[in-house]
Amino acid sequence: MPRTNLNDILIFMAVVDAGSFVGGGQAMGLSRSAAGKAVIRLEDRLGARLLTRTTRSLSLTEEGRLFYERGLQILASVDEAEASVAGKSGTPRGVLRLTVPEAFGRLVVLPLLENYLRAWPDLQAEVSFTDRFADIVEEGFDLAIRIGTMPPSADSRLASRVIASEKLRLCASPSYLAERGEPRDLEDLAAHDCLFFTSRNQRQGWRFRGEGGAFVKAPGRSRLRLDSGEAIRDAALAGLGIALLPDFLSAADLTAGRLRHVLPHLETEDAKIVALYPDKRLLEPRARGFIELMAGEFGRRG
Repeated sequence: MPRTNLNDILIFMAVVDAGSFVGGGQAMGLSRSAAGKAVIRLEDRLGARLLTRTTRSLSLTEEGRLFYERGLQILASVDEAEASVAGKSGTPRGVLRLTVPEAFGRLVVLPLLENYLRAWPDLQAEVSFTDRFADIVEEGFDLAIRIGTMPPSADSRLASRVIASEKLRLCASPSYLAERGEPRDLEDLAAHDCLFFTSRNQRQGWRFRGEGGAFVKAPGRSRLRLDSGEAIRDAALAGLGIALLPDFLSAADLTAGRLRHVLPHLETEDAKIVALYPDKRLLEPRARGFIELMAGEFGRRG
């Protein structure tokens, strides 16, 4: 069976990215007609319709979606091959695929990514904003940024780097404290509603430095558990319980009096900001460069 013209695949992907034959053709330096003929050739070669065409729009068929996803994997492999030749001095290029916590991603990562894209015009980025623990390898991400107090990862497929630490503070709304009373020590938390983070049946535990310097797990019941840091903050503002929040989520509300610092004398365990990436022999310049940019930014803040 003769091999498919790779250029037809690239044209198909450009059409999908642009959402039209006109835009896809322009991206490849072709006319609308030439782009359309390339997609037809590809469909004939595969024996499957890849795009559903109407007079106003294009949409992927199920076969088209699968083929497009495999095409992204091929392009990622090409980028990796180029990076292996370029070596550590390589220029960031290709598509940087990131998964970041929702609020941290919008407030902290996105401004850094804007500067990174401006500095490297050959680079593109695709970002998933979610507090869900994505499977980085299976879902094809170059890099994940995660925040937590637990060890970065027990997944042997991944490498990790701690970029910085974020202070955590126990917070509650004035209305909650007026109704339920303010805890005076760690043991008092057992009588309060605690807003815990949970994801895929993994529940966050709160740890504070106890006598002798060792960290101890805090007591506390939880009637409401959420998989979003921003949702936990919103629940605390609504008076639904006590939350353990990082500074980037709580500082403005504490300053404005919408939240109050609970048990300020307790020393909490810092949340580690961790970069996770597939454990490869060579990290692509696009991912390595962004990790270094984040590390440098947090180093200046510190």
